[in-house]
Parts: sequence; structure tokens; C-alpha cells
Amino acid sequence: MRAAYRQAGATVPGAKLTRTAKAPERFRHLQSATMITWSPIRSAAALVTLAALLGGCTVSSRWESTLPAASSGDGRPERLAIDHDDFGARYVGHTADGRQFFVTTPFESGEEGRTFVATYLFTADGRFLEAEIEPTEGGDDLYQVLTDADAKKQVRKLGEVTYDRIVVEPFEVHRYGNTFGLIVHEPDADDDLWWVTVEPGDYMAFAAPWDSGVYDT
Repeated sequence: MRAAYRQAGATVPGAKLTRTAKAPERFRHLQSATMITWSPIRSAAALVTLAALLGGCTVSSRWESTLPAASSGDGRPERLAIDHDDFGARYVGHTADGRQFFVTTPFESGEEGRTFVATYLFTADGRFLEAEIEPTEGGDDLYQVLTDADAKKQVRKLGEVTYDRIVVEPFEVHRYGNTFGLIVHEPDADDDLWWVTVEPGDYMAFAAPWDSGVYDT
């Protein structure tokens, strides 16, 4: 098993996943803000408020009927679901033409590590299309504010969008000396888990069931 992860109650479907890896010091405040177990049920009032804060973009299930199926079982996933939420998956959804998108902020480990804003685009059936990745500016204290502003800027470039669940394939691209994407990690032993992590930074981790839409931090 990857040293950074442990599973409590591994024989229970949907068991809580816990991780021992720690983010660099400058990301601790972000990590603590997301160390919760997400419910797939979202408050309608909270979604309306979020939509207003995100500049008028909509939050709905408009594309739900056209989504591909996430992989079943607990083996290597061909597709995995990511549910829209208020934290690491703030900027996931669909463009007006039906493409799926994931805008996120990967980072290099270490105090001198760079941060990036990455826009990942997928076809309607979840196949990876392209990645636009740019380093961000700003020091430690401004990290959260500036990277979120950069992420919103990338979303605006996509035009009209709908924030909702996406179902996409794992992928990787190589830029700036790093491997970016939804990276698959094969088990080291028979009783280990398959994982898909958002890299670089290892700040979102998905495991079966692949249709759950939730992640560990």
C-alpha cells in the first residue's frame, strides 16, 4: 500500500479513508479546511449562494442524463466521478457545448515549490482532450486568494458553464518538469487499493467505488 494512505474498516463498503501524508506548511490551512467526509447530498440554498459568488455560473444537473458510467468494481478505473463541492472540486462541470472540465490548483511540494492553475477538458463521454497549465504568482500569504482568482479567470475563459458532477478518465501530461493529471496508482499487494490522485501535490485522492464522486485529502 502507498505509505501515505490507510483504510479504516476496509471490509465495509464505503468505509472512511484516512491519510497520513501532510501538506507543506504553507498549505496546512487549506488541508484543514477540507479534512471532512463529503455527503453527496448538497443543500439547495448553499448551491444558489455559491452560484452567485462564482459570477452567475449555474449549478444544476443539466448534463446528468448524458454522463458516462463510472467504472464498477474496485479495480483500475476507466472512468471516475467527481462531484462538485465548495472545496477542492469547486470548479468542475460542463461547458455550454457539453464538454466536461476540471479547473484546479496543483502545487509542488516544499517551501520553494511552485503553484499552478490547470484547466483539464474532456469530451462528453469522459475522454481526456487537453490541458492548459500555467504557474501562478504570489507569496505564501497570498496563495489561496491569488490561485483562486486565477482559477476563476480560467473558468471565465470557458464561457457559460454549469457546475455539476463529471465522470472522466484518468490521464497524465508532463509540463514544467512535473506530471500533472488524475494519476492511477497500482496496488503493491493483493490487499492494497487502487488510487487515483490529483498531481502534483497529491491533494485529492479517489478510491473505489469509482462512482461515489467523493475524495480524500
